[in-house]
Amino acid sequence: MELFTPDFGLVFWMFVAVAILLLILYKWGWPVIIKSIESRADLIDKGVEYAQNAKEQLENAKAESEKYLAQARAQQADILREADRIKTQIIDEARAAAQVEAQKVMDAAKLSIEQERKEAQLQFRNEVSSFALDIAQKVVRNQLADEKAQSQLVASLLDEMEKQN
Repeated sequence: MELFTPDFGLVFWMFVAVAILLLILYKWGWPVIIKSIESRADLIDKGVEYAQNAKEQLENAKAESEKYLAQARAQQADILREADRIKTQIIDEARAAAQVEAQKVMDAAKLSIEQERKEAQLQFRNEVSSFALDIAQKVVRNQLADEKAQSQLVASLLDEMEKQN
């Protein structure tokens, strides 16, 4: 059992060695350990702060991106409304131009039809007068078959010409 119970001298020197070790650790070791623990804690605090800042920036970026998306959607809607207005305006202008052009074509057609009608009337008159002259010539030939009737006609025509001059 002597192996398990140490001598008083051994205990004393062990106590002195532990006290010197603790004194050396207290003087030079603990400040370094505490300093490294504090720097590590500061580093962790800075990391947490950086993460919070990053989270806030991300939330701000999300809010800004949503704001920009809303603005872009509003601009898109404005552009689409403007394009629809321009389309309607172009269609109306084209419709008005087509009506004007159709009216011009109709007026030209009416004028052409009127000219054709006048030409047809003139041609009809010429043909009727030609037929009338042919008929009159045939009638006069039949009546003037004898010489006496011819001389009377010539004499009456000469009398009429003298009266006119």
